[in-house]
Amino acid sequence: MPKLTSIASLTCWYGKYPWYFPYFLHSCSFNPSVDFYIITDNLEEIENKPQNVKIVFKTLQEVKVLASKKLGFAVSIDYPRKLCDFKPAYGFLFSEIIRKYDFWGFSDLDIVFGSIRTFMTERILKQYDVISSHYNYVTGSFCLFRNKEYINQLFMKSKDYQMVFSNPTHFCFDECNFLFKELEKGTSILEINNPIESMTYIVKKEEKESRLKAFFDFVIIEGVPGNIEWERGILIYKQLFEVMFYHLNQFKTSCSIKKVLQPIPLKYSFTRTKIIDK
Repeated sequence: MPKLTSIASLTCWYGKYPWYFPYFLHSCSFNPSVDFYIITDNLEEIENKPQNVKIVFKTLQEVKVLASKKLGFAVSIDYPRKLCDFKPAYGFLFSEIIRKYDFWGFSDLDIVFGSIRTFMTERILKQYDVISSHYNYVTGSFCLFRNKEYINQLFMKSKDYQMVFSNPTHFCFDECNFLFKELEKGTSILEINNPIESMTYIVKKEEKESRLKAFFDFVIIEGVPGNIEWERGILIYKQLFEVMFYHLNQFKTSCSIKKVLQPIPLKYSFTRTKIIDK
């Protein structure tokens, strides 16, 4: 059997792990051919941690010092959310972690994965350099990058990256500098007056100039639509559509019972406000 293209997902997390963390871990265990790295200052022992989830201990200050040293200028990382702006630089900053992988990506913990390999197929991985989870922009929740120097330093193509990295403001640099509504209308980011050259702008520009191949597809569920079922590593929406992951960006706060089913069953569903054992 041919060897699969290797994938590493990187997430920085600071502070106590969130209530939904066990669901993230459980879904990772059903994707054994992907390695998930969590860079964190949290020393607590993690129950039921799958082998493919790997903890890297670094304080926020250590990441700040590392980034300043590697980038060659003083960066501003004074609160965890600011790390979102640095996601496109993870391949450059954490090069020792991703060294042996064909692809690296950035992700989050507020995610329940379905089958990653169903969507990140060998055909797509061989053909494309950047793979996003949304049609219109680079997704901070999950995006993959080919592990080669040009792609790992893609963020440096932005005329604004030094300003973004040295400024304490959160710019949504990893995605589209908050231009979601404009992009969801179908407008090209290259046709918008961009206050910041975000990663979506850079990827689209480099793609247009034939310097890379990018794949934008809609494999994500967000918000609180309900009618989402997870079963043995497969996510189904409305009993019809398989999706790669559910981003709990709104559900994590709207959920009325913030307790984890014990043990996490092999089949459960998300309503608009609850997780139900099926």
